[in-house]
Amino acid sequence: MMQENRSFDEYFGSALNAYRAKLGLPEEVDGTPPNVSLKTWNGSPNVSPFHMISMCSENLSSSWVEAHVDLDLENVDHPADPPPMDGFVFEAGGFSAHTGGNDVPGKRAAGFYTDQDLPFYYWAATQFAISDRFFSAAPARTQPNRMYFLAATSQGFAFPPTHSLTAKTIFELLQDNNISWRVYVTNGWSPGSTGLTYMNFFPFTSQHVDHFADAKTFATDAQNGTLPQVALIESGYESGQDEHPLNSVQVGAVYAASLITTLMNSPSWKDSVFFLTFDEGGGFYDHVPPMQTVNPDGIPPQDLQPGDPPGDFTITGFRVPTIIISPFAKPHYVSHTPMDFTAMLKFIETRFNLPPLNHRDAFQPDMREFFDFSGPNMSPGTPPIQPTNGPCYNDHVP
Repeated sequence: MMQENRSFDEYFGSALNAYRAKLGLPEEVDGTPPNVSLKTWNGSPNVSPFHMISMCSENLSSSWVEAHVDLDLENVDHPADPPPMDGFVFEAGGFSAHTGGNDVPGKRAAGFYTDQDLPFYYWAATQFAISDRFFSAAPARTQPNRMYFLAATSQGFAFPPTHSLTAKTIFELLQDNNISWRVYVTNGWSPGSTGLTYMNFFPFTSQHVDHFADAKTFATDAQNGTLPQVALIESGYESGQDEHPLNSVQVGAVYAASLITTLMNSPSWKDSVFFLTFDEGGGFYDHVPPMQTVNPDGIPPQDLQPGDPPGDFTITGFRVPTIIISPFAKPHYVSHTPMDFTAMLKFIETRFNLPPLNHRDAFQPDMREFFDFSGPNMSPGTPPIQPTNGPCYNDHVP
């Protein structure tokens, strides 16, 4: 399951180590460093990371140009190595100014949440396994990143694709090898329709409409032991359940928690893995530079405009929150191995002895470090209730 537009530092960088310390666990998460000071758009005083009170905010942008500004405000076309990661607040302010928003300084980009706001995620991130080096696949917005999540490539699109992609998706690879799969769709599904799924960018989808189902049936399938070998849950992009900045992070967290706890309380839990991640950093501050990686298929960006920063899909996007939930997940584990979310494709390929889709997923670690398969943890404990009553406004900060 992939939610929307959140950075690792925003969710976990400022508070997860303290949460772990309260449980007697080592503070080993690479969190937000002290003394961060970020330049504003309108020349008001610099901003340091702060606790965000509102569970919502104005939109930000993580598109190609904006992501490169985030990397290095003074050297957008040729960022320093390593980049200073200093443009987030400035860029968020510029986006607000150009879209008629209220946060012209750009302060919202430096806001963060704690275990008081997102208790379920903090519980899951500590009870199970996480990574503090898990990156989105490209320094770009939602659509190209989700193409990577499905096919390990955007086939040259640095911006939203303008036509269908011909690349093989992980689901086509599974279909070719007689491995069962299903996509559970939260919004827009009806019999004979796939609903709102990013798989609609691929012609393969129209030939397999029967593999798309209402997300409400996930619970029934989990309880009946009829889940497929591989499933994707498409979130509630139109129903405010995807954690996109205009929507409450708590409402989205409740939706993810409901699916995870449904699985945990079902007979299917005994041999399952639930990956929860986010499609890109959303323009929110993160202090860790993207990782160097490989171009998936030799296709450079095809849709850059004159003046856009150059690139060749050989760096990832920014860190995103990722939790690995399974009876086999190592409790309290924190991975520091750099990877992007195409590592999930590598995990599936390793599990079912399948070839890689292209150079990008082949380059990834297979994620086995997160697991101990010697004995399942059938009783991971009772998760806390995830509240939804936090304030939700976007006309001021914090």
